[in-house]
Order: sequence, then C-alpha cells, then structure tokens
Amino acid sequence: MSLAAEPELVFSVPEGALATEPPEARGLRRDEVRLLVADGCGLSHARFHDLGRFLRAGDVLVVNTSATLPAALPARRGLVEITVHFAAEPQVGTWLVELRPGPRADGPLRDGREGERLDLPDGGVLRLLAPYPDPLAEQPRIWRARVSLPLPTDEFLVAHGAPIAYAYVPGAWPISAYQTVFARDPGSAEMPSAGRPFSAELVSDLVAAGVLIAPVTLHTGVSSLEPGEGPLPERYAVPEGSAALVNLARARGGRVVAVGTTATRALETVAAPDGTVAAGAGWTDLVLGPDRPARAVDGVVSGWHQPGASHLLLLEAVAGPDVVRRAYAEAVRERYLWHEFGDSALLLSEGACGELGS
Repeated sequence: MSLAAEPELVFSVPEGALATEPPEARGLRRDEVRLLVADGCGLSHARFHDLGRFLRAGDVLVVNTSATLPAALPARRGLVEITVHFAAEPQVGTWLVELRPGPRADGPLRDGREGERLDLPDGGVLRLLAPYPDPLAEQPRIWRARVSLPLPTDEFLVAHGAPIAYAYVPGAWPISAYQTVFARDPGSAEMPSAGRPFSAELVSDLVAAGVLIAPVTLHTGVSSLEPGEGPLPERYAVPEGSAALVNLARARGGRVVAVGTTATRALETVAAPDGTVAAGAGWTDLVLGPDRPARAVDGVVSGWHQPGASHLLLLEAVAGPDVVRRAYAEAVRERYLWHEFGDSALLLSEGACGELGS
C-alpha cells in the first residue's frame, strides 16, 4: 500500500448531503444525477445526460470494465458473527481482507490475531496470516489471509456475499445497483462508481457525436479510511487497442477524459513522461499527486470524495488544485450529493478553457 500526502483541500460535507440510496429510488434515472463541470475558466451545472455538451468529437473517454463482486461475506469468529470484506487476491488462495463488526459498520475491527480462524458459510474457512502491508503492524486494518472454499472464490461470493456497503446507505440493494453499464470483468471489491451515471443511451449518443471509448480494467480494493492512506495494490489491464486509441486521440488534439480514479490510475500506470501510453497489465500502487502529476489524462469524471481522501490528490494531479478547489466549494454550496449513489463532476485541466458559465 503506497502512502500519499494528505490533501490540503479543506471542506466539510454538508449535513444531509450523503446519498443514502440509488438515484432510481429517488425517482431519477442513473443519468439524471447532477453534473458539475469545471475547467480553468469557469463552472457549469447540468445533468449527467448533458455530458456530451462538454466533450468534443475526437475526445476519448477511458472507462473501467471491472464488474463489482458481492465482496462482503458473513463469518463466524467463535460465537460472534462478523463481516469480512474481500479486497484483492494477490496470490491464488491468498486474499487481502478487512474485518468488520457488521455489514454496515462505521469502522474496521483491529483486533485480528495471526493464525486466527474464521468460519465462512458452507464450510469455508479463512485463516489470518499477517497484517498487510506491514506484517509487524499493530491493530492493522488489512490482513493477508488464506482461504479454503468449496467453490471458486467468485462463485462463492456470488452464492453467499453481498455488496460492500457502509453506514450511510441503510438499505440493502442488489448487486445490480452496484454495477456500471461498462461492467463485464468481475473483480472489484467496491463499485468503480464514477461510471454509474452512464446509461446505454448516453454512451450511444456520445459515440454518435464522435467521442471515442477506450476500455481499461482496474479491479478496486476496499476504500481507504485513513487520511493520507493510498490505495491497496490493484490489478489492472490496458489493452493494446485502448492504448493505441488514446495515443491517436492525443496526437490529433483530442482530450483524454478518464471515468473515475480507477481508469485514471490504470492509464497513468502505463504512461510515459511524454504522455504516450502503452499496453500493460499487472498490479499498480500508483499514487498521483504533486510529485507525480498526470501525464496522459486531461480530465476526469468523478463522484465527490470525502475530506482527506487520497483521491483528492489524484483529481488535483489531473485538473489542477484551483479547479478542484472551486468545484468542491461550489458542490458544498449547492448541496451536491456525495458517495457512490450521489452526483458527479467533470473536472478538466486548468489549461482547458471552455465555454463554461460561472
């Protein structure tokens, strides 16, 4: 796990601004959530289905095709029932996991013991091996664990798991609520949520208008909780066709807009200092920030992140601190909704200057 500097951006999420249910439950289509667009010259308010107004023919959208797993499993710790979040599988049969006292608990359990056994449904067994990434850490949040299951892990999670959810979402929603229109490769512990507002109709309209779509894959781990804590190593793949499409768009003056921090990290992992990208696959712990600005990505579609989140540094690395600061101040003032079922932003680099009204 890479450490990130703590963001300097200071703000507070307004009371009542956490999205507690999918927009469909609020009477909206996915693509009817609000969209705040910010670039080097101004701000604009719209609905997500208006995204095409702010993109041009020849721009390329980099989208994450990872599908969300039902990665929260019930487990027994002796006589006590807890929840285990399955984050990533760096080796076959060995997972990175987070222990929680319940399915929507506010924080993790930090009293795991090396060698401790947890009983999973249908005779499955999970044994804690060592804290991760520091095997000597006290009160760790993440553990390496060996898993013995009667089914392949993906099938076992589908049979017995539920989507990872947090206290601000009190209801239980099906896994379909946590999938994006781009999802086709199962592997994410949590939804790559920046892609959620896209609908098939919107994607068709964008393509018809000349916007290019470049698929990549990055399987997300569990959310970072600590200020300045970077993401867990995450598995990614950038296909040759997508790399070629991005390079062609850049050569012709098109902008590269990544859908989410996940697509940004995947593409930037294979970006050379001159912004040229190459195909690649593996594990990445890349942290973008002041010491590693974006090379290939000119803009990012994003949800709204919590104060102190390392993702804020990534947004600044793409769009610039001033654009991000103004966007977040406006989102707080206008009471945009936060988190995976909330509203969205399109943040374009400070050098971009479109026809946005302030």
